[in-house]
Amino acid sequence: MLRPLTSALRLLRPWKPLQTRGCASDGAARGREIQVRALEGPDQGITEILMNRPRARNALGNVFVRELLEALAQLREDRQVRVLLFRSAVKGVFCAGADLKEREQMSEAEVEVFVQRLRGMMTEIAPSTRLGTQNKKGEQKAAFPAPTIAALDGFALGGGLELALACDLRVAASTAVMGLIETTRGLLPGAGGTQRLPRCLGVALAKELIFTGRRLSGTQAQVLGLVNHAVAQNEEGNAAYHRARALAQEILPQAPIAVRLSKVAIDRGMEVDIASGMAIEGICYAQNIPTQDRLEGMAAFREKRPPKFVGK
Repeated sequence: MLRPLTSALRLLRPWKPLQTRGCASDGAARGREIQVRALEGPDQGITEILMNRPRARNALGNVFVRELLEALAQLREDRQVRVLLFRSAVKGVFCAGADLKEREQMSEAEVEVFVQRLRGMMTEIAPSTRLGTQNKKGEQKAAFPAPTIAALDGFALGGGLELALACDLRVAASTAVMGLIETTRGLLPGAGGTQRLPRCLGVALAKELIFTGRRLSGTQAQVLGLVNHAVAQNEEGNAAYHRARALAQEILPQAPIAVRLSKVAIDRGMEVDIASGMAIEGICYAQNIPTQDRLEGMAAFREKRPPKFVGK
């Protein structure tokens, strides 16, 4: 059982800075449905994925999915990304789900191909060993290495909620509306919802929500444990974004290698029995032992000063 894990952990090779890959110019970026912004100053290390398809309420269409896949592929290799934050540039909506108008024009074969591509996009963020996600070499694909946070400031329905479920952490405005509503459209969740929602909330509750297509407010979602935090919405309509950014700022000062290895240990450990999970934790812990950051942490404790982690 641990053999596939060994190949998955190859992503955690010795930490070294990679050249930051530039994004499109501001003029070109404004015309894209997916925009990438690396924050600066005290927020350096936080990278935002801004979803910007206002006419379709950020619906998951072909262009949207292609551009998001391109952004994830670029950011995955950028070691300066310590936290990845998903947010919307469209007021009142995170992501309205599938673009049903676009899908209506597809043949049955085209629908199947597109849904597989959509599922692949979600697994670029958080693959599951039980979903058989593998790279071209047949090795188990790793999750996006840095912590991911979804800021839900409005509607997150169907595929929009599946996108949020693929993230490590979720923050919602109390007035946000979310749900896997596919059964109300003659469909079922096809981008990981039937697998990630039960792992998040438990089987019985996930079945109830999917069978009924029920919509939840941000406040209700927090009570159930679907989101980490729910905050009162502000006049600008971006309260969840500000809370998500504050959460990202809490992660920034921590040792980046230790954070990433913790993510691997948790994600992989949840897929196996606890004995195998303990072995996974041991593998991750061993990889952290030779890092400079571990020595810095001990030195800072001894010298009674804040540590300065550099990701090496």
